[in-house]
Amino acid sequence: MRKLWDGKVSRRKLLGGAAATSAALPVLHELIPHQGLHGGGAEAEAAVDHHSRAHNGSAHFGAVGQVDHKRNGFDPQQVLRDFDEGAVIGGVREWEIVAEDREIEVAPGVRYDAWTYNGRVPGPTLRAREGERLRIRFVNGSKHPHTMHFHGIHRDGMDGVPGIGPGNVEPGHSTVYEFDASPFGLHLYHCHSTPLAEHIAKGLYGAFVIDPKAGRPAADELVMVMNGFDTNFDRSNEVYAVNSVAFAYMDEPIRVKRRELVRIYLVNALEFDPVNSFHIHANFFDYYPTGTKLEPRDFTDTVIQGQGERGILELRFPYAGKYMFHAHVSEFAELGWMGFFEVVG
Repeated sequence: MRKLWDGKVSRRKLLGGAAATSAALPVLHELIPHQGLHGGGAEAEAAVDHHSRAHNGSAHFGAVGQVDHKRNGFDPQQVLRDFDEGAVIGGVREWEIVAEDREIEVAPGVRYDAWTYNGRVPGPTLRAREGERLRIRFVNGSKHPHTMHFHGIHRDGMDGVPGIGPGNVEPGHSTVYEFDASPFGLHLYHCHSTPLAEHIAKGLYGAFVIDPKAGRPAADELVMVMNGFDTNFDRSNEVYAVNSVAFAYMDEPIRVKRRELVRIYLVNALEFDPVNSFHIHANFFDYYPTGTKLEPRDFTDTVIQGQGERGILELRFPYAGKYMFHAHVSEFAELGWMGFFEVVG
């Protein structure tokens, strides 16, 4: 399998075309602007023509080849609608989460040594109802100390930070986190071991949904965890994605039904960049920051989120067709954070 680029080259150099090599061209054609990659003149024109023909006239970037989701152990299409409600035992909702070191493919030919919860990035989307008692048994099967820190309201001993309560969980050890589900809304969990940026960047995070006691209106519910990957360890991301695989929803657009309510649980787990964003084409959405209020704050087509920020988006598509969504930072979009909704019916 070919590498996307030499690990010594930063994505910013690649985007400027200063460090591209001929060996990288077969894969980079679809990820880096052709003008910068090939220079000007006939070579640039030929590259654009190749790109256009390869994507049936599409003027947008994409990746060459396909990621092996089976080898990864998770599929971005399944992650979208996969809510893990655990099991209720003796009136307590319980899960077992295992930290594992695992190589994953984040773009065609680009393998990344990740740290995972239950073998996937993002970790499972945990779902509970407001007021329930929750119990999470955390097992550290990694070679490194880890924790689980849950956003929400709980006692300090359950906070999953070094030096308090069980603190760091050493390799081969386990602990139990137990607390009440509060407040309702969209939260996240992540490792809080130091160095913190490294533990998050390597993949130890996931979405955490607490439904209000009365629930929410029926909808087609989707989980989108915005993330990125520093493939050359320069504390700068080379690959950007939603649910970990660059361009996953360009290759396989997200199918939704015309006029049906779509609810998106959007989490920004991106490290090494201060903000991320979500923009929908040809439509607007109601936005509920953190999901802790039942009335939307905004009616818009673009939302900006800082690190660890999250919110719920609700929208309906009035027309059938294909509608793009992407980060409204062009660099992020060109390096993988871009996709389509396919509206049917």
